[in-house]
Amino acid sequence: MKLKFCTLIGLAGGAISAALGGWDYALATLMIAMGIDYISGIIVAGVFHASKKTQNGALESLTGFKGLCRKCMILLIVLIAYRMDLVIGVSYIRDTVIIGFIANEVISIIENAGLMGITLPPALVKAIDILTEKAKEGENHE
Repeated sequence: MKLKFCTLIGLAGGAISAALGGWDYALATLMIAMGIDYISGIIVAGVFHASKKTQNGALESLTGFKGLCRKCMILLIVLIAYRMDLVIGVSYIRDTVIIGFIANEVISIIENAGLMGITLPPALVKAIDILTEKAKEGENHE
């Protein structure tokens, strides 16, 4: 039974990896960053009660589920980027998309660290503020 289960998980993981363009350092880094971001978000809400995603800052299952849905959507966008690479005959769209999402995940991880009370270098805080403002400006123009 254990062997069948492990085989099934391996097949599913291999199929997903192949659909996303193969398991390489870029995809592995994105997955690691997504995992750290999700776990640090749970810690911010569950332990520190400082989440900006809930009214009282505490852990809420719906908010956590929405976060998982966002992570799945990121992977679907990577899948589309990989398929665009195949259609166009290039090999950089997927990597560019992955790098962009890694940057977003790292910013979120750093923000979570700040919400935990970890002192961040002033230059890093300023850089995050600038990127956040630019993102808000982009949302306002759409």
